[in-house]
Amino acid sequence: MNTLQPTLNAASVASLPGPATAPATPAVSAKTWIAVIGATLGAFMAVLNIQIVNASLADIQGAIGAGIDDGGWISTSYLIAEIVVIPLSGWLAQVFSIRIYLLTNAILFLLLSAACALAQDLPQMIVLRAVQGFTGGVLIPMAFTLIITLLPRAKQPVGLALFALSATFAPAIGPTIGGYLTENYGWQTIFFVNVVPTAVMVTTLYSTLERQPLNLGLLREGDWFGIATMTIGLGALQAVLEEGNKNDWFGSPFIVKLAILAAVSLTLFVANELIVEKPLVRVRLLTQRSFGLGTVSAVFVGFALFGSVYLLPMPNKSAPCWLGQACRSSC
Repeated sequence: MNTLQPTLNAASVASLPGPATAPATPAVSAKTWIAVIGATLGAFMAVLNIQIVNASLADIQGAIGAGIDDGGWISTSYLIAEIVVIPLSGWLAQVFSIRIYLLTNAILFLLLSAACALAQDLPQMIVLRAVQGFTGGVLIPMAFTLIITLLPRAKQPVGLALFALSATFAPAIGPTIGGYLTENYGWQTIFFVNVVPTAVMVTTLYSTLERQPLNLGLLREGDWFGIATMTIGLGALQAVLEEGNKNDWFGSPFIVKLAILAAVSLTLFVANELIVEKPLVRVRLLTQRSFGLGTVSAVFVGFALFGSVYLLPMPNKSAPCWLGQACRSSC
């Protein structure tokens, strides 16, 4: 009996459940990381393109014979198209598949960058920049989408850090690159500089993204009224914000009309999204505490990061005048 006791004790101890172990994090293949880095590079180039063009706007205006007021539409047309296509990208990626949608717009972004360098007059430049904005705007949300869909939850913070780095570094380095290239090699080079990085991005995405079937049936179910009101509303609002300062804001009938159009269109858009069965944008998500607070926080972060891009050049441009007046008064 005594000889059986240790055996029974050992058997009972072996049968006890061991300590709980955390599930192993799935390994991420090099192919997946290459796809994420390629998409992040595309987002970086799309944001960078805004800043380098703004830094060289005066030279571009002079080269194509555009006035100071009219030349501002070179940047405004790009931004309007970009801000309109970003909310559409999620739905369009479902229709055409992420691979086809992203690769097509990346290739078009590359071609249009080169075409902008060859523009001969202001109308050509505005049209090319607007179409380039549509293609460049796709690269930003698609990079975020690939990070969320390709990476496991444990690795998503790394991918999001890469995305945040590209979104913050591009506005910081853009004016420097734009000014240097324009001063030393001509304004055309600010568009050609997109060619090589975008070609690298296309190559990496073509070899890493999986093929997916098209879902063209979603076009019949599209929220077309929401798309129309959102496009008109966001386009008019962006034009007000970009052109309002130099047109004396609401002292200009043009700005007043655009502001009314934006307010009416966006009101109709929000009302439509709340009642339609399959909305383009799920506005009700903002009522969820975590999502709503996260969105508000992102807005303030955007003000802090990108607001300086518009505010700092203003005193910097006036600095030479102040220095010149100070020198003359001291002499």
